[in-house]
Amino acid sequence: MRQTIWTGLAYAGLLILTGCNGGSSGPTGGSTGTGGDTGITTGSTTSTTTGTGGTSSTTTGTGGSTGTTSGAPIQGKVKVGIVFDTGGLGDKSFNDSAWRGCQKAEKELGAEILKVESTKESDYANNLQSMADKGAIIVIGVGISMRTAIEQVAPNNPTVKFVSIDGEPLAMDNVRTIQFTEQEGSFLVGYLAGLVSKTHKLGFVGGMELPLIKKFQYGYAAGAKQANKATEILPAKYTGDWVNQDKAKVAADLLFGSGADIVYHAAGRAGLGVIASAKDKKKFAIGVDSDQDDLEPGRVLTSMIKHVDEGVFMTIRDLKDGKFTAGAVVYDLKAGGVGTSEFKYTKGIIGDENLKKLDAIKAKVISGEIKVPVDEATYNSFIAGLK
Repeated sequence: MRQTIWTGLAYAGLLILTGCNGGSSGPTGGSTGTGGDTGITTGSTTSTTTGTGGTSSTTTGTGGSTGTTSGAPIQGKVKVGIVFDTGGLGDKSFNDSAWRGCQKAEKELGAEILKVESTKESDYANNLQSMADKGAIIVIGVGISMRTAIEQVAPNNPTVKFVSIDGEPLAMDNVRTIQFTEQEGSFLVGYLAGLVSKTHKLGFVGGMELPLIKKFQYGYAAGAKQANKATEILPAKYTGDWVNQDKAKVAADLLFGSGADIVYHAAGRAGLGVIASAKDKKKFAIGVDSDQDDLEPGRVLTSMIKHVDEGVFMTIRDLKDGKFTAGAVVYDLKAGGVGTSEFKYTKGIIGDENLKKLDAIKAKVISGEIKVPVDEATYNSFIAGLK
């Protein structure tokens, strides 16, 4: 096992994080957050060594992550392959955000982009391999369900870099995992919902019932309770996939029918059904991953934006600059990796006073004064500690 040693270097106002073999990255553009926050900035770093198959390390924020670097900068075009999960392009959410990162790399870095959509999970490994076979030197697997396929394919293609989005880190020298603190962004939208709700009942619709989606669910519930301890969180609904909008609409209809006036979704393309239900019932939805406020203006209270696009872009840029590192890069609220939309259609509904309260609570999460729960056990502890 190897120990990864980190040195922080302040340069031009950025924190450049260098592992034992080098590697750095700085912030890029983008927009999210309360009060018009823009861009992803540098966060903090932790590092761990895992298993015998390689080093798995974690960096919070930007700044390139850990492990083995890719070597010299690439002078020509970087050929990028991206494999979408079953939600596919046009989900207005997670996959579309990853695609925007590739498009930005094409425009700003001159990258050549190859893409393939998956109709079922059993396609993932073949689709990843097809990208490598077509000459992609970096292959991005979109979604937590892609991890197993990357674990199968990456060892057979040691000269190709693979990127896993949302999966647990893999101890392989050619795999980077991009992760986010979804619970923190969800806490903010839950806090806002708790402030705005008239019925004091809130709902949540998830896609697949996974630990990752529990971070959205419990972060949201904790935020709502932080705003108003009397808020009732109705039992969460899960569609069982990322695609079926009808199931999500039925789930939201049931929650609205049970008294909720705001329903948050973390269900990929299926979650569009929640937004449709909010429109029909004249209630509010909360979008996810991408800014979904435009989908039904005035009926999407806000969106919990997760900057998958910037994570993808910066990973491609790291490779081109010779700074690709294996391990995990975690984008948190402090770094601008998660946040809220800018309330384009709902500022009047929310009100200036509530927006000031939201900014104050955001600062407490960033400072660590509020530690947001990620699962049922930590949520129960959080609720027990509320005054």
